[in-house]
Amino acid sequence: MKIQIARRWAAVAVGVTLLCGLPVIASALPVSVPSLTASQLRGRILASADESYAGYAESNATFGLPPVAGLSHLISLLDGVTKMRVWQATPTRWRVDVLSDAGERDTYELSGCRSYIWDSGDELLTEVRGRQTFRLPRPADLVPPALAQRLLAEAGRQARFRMIAPVRVAGQSAAGLRMTPADPESTVGEVDIWADPSSGLPLMVEIFTRGSGRPALKSQFFQVSPWRPDPRVLTPVRAPGTGFTVTSAGSLAGALSNLGLVALPAELAGRGRQPVRPGFEEVGVYGGGLATFVVLVVRGSAGRNLVADTLSAGGAALDLPGGAGALISAPLINAVIARPSGFFATFLLAGTVSAPVLEQAAATLTEQVPL
Repeated sequence: MKIQIARRWAAVAVGVTLLCGLPVIASALPVSVPSLTASQLRGRILASADESYAGYAESNATFGLPPVAGLSHLISLLDGVTKMRVWQATPTRWRVDVLSDAGERDTYELSGCRSYIWDSGDELLTEVRGRQTFRLPRPADLVPPALAQRLLAEAGRQARFRMIAPVRVAGQSAAGLRMTPADPESTVGEVDIWADPSSGLPLMVEIFTRGSGRPALKSQFFQVSPWRPDPRVLTPVRAPGTGFTVTSAGSLAGALSNLGLVALPAELAGRGRQPVRPGFEEVGVYGGGLATFVVLVVRGSAGRNLVADTLSAGGAALDLPGGAGALISAPLINAVIARPSGFFATFLLAGTVSAPVLEQAAATLTEQVPL
């Protein structure tokens, strides 16, 4: 009897060992993909936006951002591992659950104009009404298909593409595409995307800063498959005893109360200013694609101490004509805070461009600012 019991437990142990080793075994299997050109794979990836799928993905970001009060969710998203369960029916109807030791934070997008957020820690379901014109990054932006689609859309026609070695991702053979931005001043050196060669669904994305062999941001599926949309999965259910609240979509208009309306130039650092929507004239967007930076003007006391606070947080001092400044550098993102002497406001410049580009733009603003 003891021998039989021992054999049974041995069989169980072998089974558990095999299950745990499946991801390693799968990654070691041969990779075979059909012959594709870079143009063909890029086209299939862009055409996969409407694919319905479900899976589990993780993103790993190393932006090195300092802690900022009120932005803990954003900081954790851009520094560390984000674990996500994902269901997508369409680009405007999906669900992403972020898993952590503290519980879950689930986002349901129903139509592009209405969404829900469930926070298991607070036991609170929040309905968000209205379309978000401007918003902070959210976990759904880092799911491999969404991230790849956005990068390809913003890269511009001048970006260079070539095929790279296929790999196995989530147990599937994935064809590789490398994108290199055309603008040498972009902080993005290369973007590698691996996708299902048939459907074009992106399975893994890696973003590298210039001169780095380690990705600053990596997002990949560990499990993914086609999915027949189920309304029960995509519709939040309020459990008995949980809280419920309604709010309007966060808009940059609310934050504009502290922004000054200054006539920003049509060009900065050799980059033209992009058109903005009516009501957002305070925002200056310059450049394009993966070499874009934004200029904001913070007025009054809200911006008075920004340069000093940035220097205290480890920023580098800048000697600007007609004012003082500070530089913050992190993988993929640079930022400059500049305050002209005797001016009522402070300029904030940030984007995926090199530090010299932002310094040149800041120098122009502090030297030519209208008084």
